[in-house]
Amino acid sequence: MAKIGAIIDGKYEILKQIGMGGMSTVYLAMDQHLNKQWAVKEIRLRADDRESRVIIQSLIAEANLMKKLDHPALPRIVDIIDSRDTIYVIMDYIEGEPLSRILEREGPQPEEDVLEWARQLCDVLSYLHTRKPPVIYRDMKPGNIMIRPDGNIRLIDFGIAREYKEGKTSDTVALGTKGYAAPEQFGGQGQTDARTDIYSLGVTLYQALTGQTPSEPPYEFYPIRYWDPSLSGGLEKIIAKCVKPNPQDRYQTCAQLYYALNHYEEEDDVHKAAQRRKLRAFTMAAAGFALFLIMGFSGLFLESWANTQNYDSIYQRAEKETEASEKEALLLQCAQLKPDSVQPYEALIDLYKSDLSFQVDEEMEIKTTLYRNLEALQSSEGYAGLAFELGKLYWYYYEYGSGDTNFVTRMKGAVQWFEDALEYGGEDFENAEMAQVYRDIGRFNEDITMEIEEASDAGKYAPYFQSLQQLTAQMEADPDEAEIVMLEVYRLDVDALETYARKFESDGITRQQMEELLASARAGVQQLETTTDKTDALKADVTARLDEAAAAIERAFTRSRVPESERYVTMQYQGN
Repeated sequence: MAKIGAIIDGKYEILKQIGMGGMSTVYLAMDQHLNKQWAVKEIRLRADDRESRVIIQSLIAEANLMKKLDHPALPRIVDIIDSRDTIYVIMDYIEGEPLSRILEREGPQPEEDVLEWARQLCDVLSYLHTRKPPVIYRDMKPGNIMIRPDGNIRLIDFGIAREYKEGKTSDTVALGTKGYAAPEQFGGQGQTDARTDIYSLGVTLYQALTGQTPSEPPYEFYPIRYWDPSLSGGLEKIIAKCVKPNPQDRYQTCAQLYYALNHYEEEDDVHKAAQRRKLRAFTMAAAGFALFLIMGFSGLFLESWANTQNYDSIYQRAEKETEASEKEALLLQCAQLKPDSVQPYEALIDLYKSDLSFQVDEEMEIKTTLYRNLEALQSSEGYAGLAFELGKLYWYYYEYGSGDTNFVTRMKGAVQWFEDALEYGGEDFENAEMAQVYRDIGRFNEDITMEIEEASDAGKYAPYFQSLQQLTAQMEADPDEAEIVMLEVYRLDVDALETYARKFESDGITRQQMEELLASARAGVQQLETTTDKTDALKADVTARLDEAAAAIERAFTRSRVPESERYVTMQYQGN
């Protein structure tokens, strides 16, 4: 085990031990170069046996998976150090407390808290499951959920996560935690998939609400209201569905589960009884309408009935609706009536952009319907255009995280849609060139931090600069472009110049090229008249950084070079 005060790899000073598991010990460490705290996972390799091989393989898999991911609820892996019989994994230090410790100390948690954690866990699992290929976590349990002081969650320990293999019938190695692992994780019952994580999440929620697990007496899932009659009957049914032994009987996606959690009161017996009473009343009213039909009012009744069933009439109602939540509900209904139509999704995108903010709950609403109809949409003529607009919705409007975290998260959320636009649009797709530009910029920002760590970033900066030039030129050529789009593009330009001016110079970008890009951003920002508090703040942020970007260009072309270590600190400070 590492000693307190020891220096790992010449820069990570061990401060204290903060955790221990069967496979590793975790320490808090200080990066002496960056003056930043990291978590250091120490894995001591034993003799060359099967367990050690699994440890090594899971470590490599974890590192390869984590470096591809960017989500506010996931820690980043920034370094891996192989030191003879020990491997050190350097990752984000997460302030907070494991849910398992909270449950040990306090027992069952309030229903409203558990529901909020469940929604956040659904969101991060949905993010993992919608990667290409999907990432299956496979070890959901209270011990792997960190509750931060602000109440938000972080999901830790990806040691047994895996990428889903299309067409594979079973997993190579059975891994998981007894009591939380789904039946298919053991005994060769099939390949784990998204439904495996839904099972483990259900067990975790069950324990958080009741304090019980099926690995303890009575060794089975009693309804949650057996332990606490005050709990919701709707939530009871949701959890019972999550932990069905047969994956086919569970929720099939986390988007479906998220929707159920947002409407759990509708599953409550009391609510359903009220609905049945309404149904009986409706049946009586319908019988009355039948009588009116006989009496000559058939036209009015049929018109009313058609207005509730016909796609065109519902869409027209949505177009006229001024209340956002009602408009959203009508458009989602249209998407269900015509699974292959891109029209309601395009209208939803416009709706979500109208307040300059694409929220997480809005994302889950559109994704729930979109993924249900994805196959039909992908075969439709307009899918490439829809994917392109979805990419721009994430790129410019997505609100998850803050500051630089949100900046990168937006790009990563967008990249998959730009890739779909290119894949399904073909050579004739009118926005193919711009989709490629967006995709390339997003991929650069996804990969560059790890490539800097691995010293494999040489030659990556000139193509990135050229993509920025293309994006800026395209944006400035559109006289109707939204002000938030213009400001976000200029912020991206200024950030890149401020952070990577020396790298651009090393890759052959001239001083004139950099100064022209900066001059374009300066002129554009100064001429732009903002109309909202959000764009006011964004304009002020970009304006405040213009001079620093100019200074960065100046430094890049002076003989007095800043040491490489200082440049690295600057890049880390900027969050890239």
